[in-house]
Amino acid sequence: MSKYPADIAERLDRTNDLLQRMLIEVSKTPSTHAIFVDAGYVYAAAGLLVTGTEDRRSFDLDAEGLIEAFIDKARTIFADSRLLRVYWYDGARRRIHTTEQQAIAELPDVKVRLGNLNANNQQKGVDSLIRTDLESLARHRAISDAALVGGDEDLVSAVEAAQGYGARVHLWGIEAAEGRNQAEPLLWEVDSQRTFDLDFCRPYVTRRPVTTYEDDTPAPSREDVRFVGAQIAAAWLAARGRDSLADLLPGHPYLPGSVDQDLLVEAERLLQHSLRGHAHLRRALRDGFWQHLQSQY
Repeated sequence: MSKYPADIAERLDRTNDLLQRMLIEVSKTPSTHAIFVDAGYVYAAAGLLVTGTEDRRSFDLDAEGLIEAFIDKARTIFADSRLLRVYWYDGARRRIHTTEQQAIAELPDVKVRLGNLNANNQQKGVDSLIRTDLESLARHRAISDAALVGGDEDLVSAVEAAQGYGARVHLWGIEAAEGRNQAEPLLWEVDSQRTFDLDFCRPYVTRRPVTTYEDDTPAPSREDVRFVGAQIAAAWLAARGRDSLADLLPGHPYLPGSVDQDLLVEAERLLQHSLRGHAHLRRALRDGFWQHLQSQY
């Protein structure tokens, strides 16, 4: 005989029955994962690893092939899970798709999200887009696992938000040509880490034809390149003034893409030797450029 009155016992039975059916339905529902790709990170890291430069204008990225490779890798890692979609985050002037971004947006299971691109070709608003999507999908239980391809420390808040709703976040990165290309606080926060090496990335990155300087002379020394960097910095400062220098210094040791490209082209003209594929000489060039600017501030 039940210790509850008949009406309460009946309601408890109905509630237990409902919970049992819900548990059965949940057990039948497959896990779901999504892939979140910071395109700016991918271009910079893969370009530097394969071609020695982060400048998008110096190489082509087979985004479709790389996305398919990411999907295949996720299918292996999350064997009992289905793909929700791939989110591709990039920057564009006035958030208007480029031809390349339009082609990526037309791929099946891919959603392109655009932040803005400022005058220095720097992405703005991409991290907040990633956080919004990660948090929303986790909150609504749309995903159980998130593969995040990126390296910016600003993504830590996105990881924390998704984890707060029970999703697991897995950080995927591209092998650094030297040192690290992912922030340590981000590495500490995620549930797992995976790095893709040169062999994985090489099929999807192709160097564009560039003007080369045909001579039999050896490559210039680091000191020669550093000196040329200082020369170019002096001319840059004379042409633009100290106000431009004040705008540039907070970004040290990084140069805006347009400035970095102009520095490379002018250095190659003065040296009469290509620096493409010589990452150590590119670093020496930037060091010389920065050293002169800082000495003038």
